[in-house]
Amino acid sequence: MRLLSVNVGRAKSVPYTSHPEGVTGIDKRPVEGPVRVAAPGPKGTAGSGLAGDAVCNLRHHGGNDQAVYAVAREDLDDWERELGRTLANGAFGENLTTTGLDVSGARIGERWRIGSEVVLEVTAGRIPCLTFQGHVGEKGWVRRFTRKAATGAYLRVIVPGEIRAGDAVEIVHLPEHEVTARMQFQAVTTHRELLPRLLAAGEALHAETLAQARKYVAEQGG
Repeated sequence: MRLLSVNVGRAKSVPYTSHPEGVTGIDKRPVEGPVRVAAPGPKGTAGSGLAGDAVCNLRHHGGNDQAVYAVAREDLDDWERELGRTLANGAFGENLTTTGLDVSGARIGERWRIGSEVVLEVTAGRIPCLTFQGHVGEKGWVRRFTRKAATGAYLRVIVPGEIRAGDAVEIVHLPEHEVTARMQFQAVTTHRELLPRLLAAGEALHAETLAQARKYVAEQGG
């Protein structure tokens, strides 16, 4: 298991974002050399956990629970076959493109050591938006991505440090529950009946999802 690339993006003007200034940082490109990773701060006020990486819409992106976004190269390859086109590392706006790791099937609270020092923790799957659809340039992309549920994973930074392409990825903590990034995604999108099951992941869940699951149980029962 290793990093194929570390990808960062600059703010770029595009016609397909809802950002009031018409800019987005979704166009991530692989970079050479080490990149500093650290917890950025609370959502709404802080952006990416990667130095030099732009996050423009702080309402929906960035912050401690979405500090880093990872996608498996295997999932990009699967999409290449389905779409009939090439998808470069970073094509989904991911910060980390991995190989040998089931990113969408990673458990909430699962921890990865990357390189010699950085430790990241899985918090949630990625919810597609119209900016993502515009960036990929595929009609009905939000619906297609949701149906496949190969979500990738958002991660929080547990131990900061530097990472680079080629670094080994090691799973250093595997929770006993079965709540995955994919299940979390499905619970908050198409299968809300799964929300009570997410509570097994506890505080490791993305804070917004944890609140959503608790509210559902309070109102509907578990």
